[in-house]
Amino acid sequence: MAQNLGIASPAVPTIIIGNHALVGEDQIHDRLEQVILEEQSSPTNEPEKNISTAGNCPGTFTALSVPLVIICAGVDSINPCALTVLIILLLSIIALQSRRQVLMVGITYIAAVFLFYFISGIGVLSFVHLSGISSLIALAAAIIAIVLGVANIIEAAVKKDGFLLAIPESKKPVIERYITTATLPAAFVLGVLVGIFELPCTGGIYLTILGLISNTLTFSEGLPYLLLYNFIFVLPLIVILLAVVLGIPPERVNTWRLENRRKLRIAIGIAMILVGVFILIGPRLL
Repeated sequence: MAQNLGIASPAVPTIIIGNHALVGEDQIHDRLEQVILEEQSSPTNEPEKNISTAGNCPGTFTALSVPLVIICAGVDSINPCALTVLIILLLSIIALQSRRQVLMVGITYIAAVFLFYFISGIGVLSFVHLSGISSLIALAAAIIAIVLGVANIIEAAVKKDGFLLAIPESKKPVIERYITTATLPAAFVLGVLVGIFELPCTGGIYLTILGLISNTLTFSEGLPYLLLYNFIFVLPLIVILLAVVLGIPPERVNTWRLENRRKLRIAIGIAMILVGVFILIGPRLL
């Protein structure tokens, strides 16, 4: 039955009702009543051919895998917002502080970004599990990723600066104030602020993965995927920090960023569109 229904991780208990398969206590608790009501209100009681798992609507979003999480996190990690703030922060302190202090400030900033995204992900997963709208979240997030990807490409093609999918201009003075302070508490607050303000950059991808996690796994099963995603997300920040600490001038990194930011935005836009399209139709093709 698990093979026929496409259940990747069979578990006990499992309940099959019509064209729905609820796997595990969390899915049964969250979705059983809703599935029963849907079946009672359907015009026919005969099961459809395309049987879905994890409480989905037929044929939607069941393909969650480690490679998909890594690819999506990799796309999300090369966002211009967090990278720009880290580079500017390093530029402002590299000449004033020792390498050790630069390393500590950078680690604090990266840790704050990681914690903000991870805790935000836990909050979204908890809400989705309680509300039972995981399939809707995955659908909405995939559409958002496609729309943001198209917007990224259009803006990169026609604009030189002032991008819509970036930290708002009104928030930049707040960030600059914490950059100039450059203490460990200021670096932590800066990381949290960047996490808040950068969500428009590539937040659609993160929401898509959260929707897939909540739609496919229980809350506890989804936490390792969430940790993996957020580690990949901050990995470029770690690489930049280590490069600067080991001797590469931050000015050189910043010059590369400025010269390639349009290409990066186009690449991110294309990747976001591909991720959104795969989430919508890829699992069905497979």
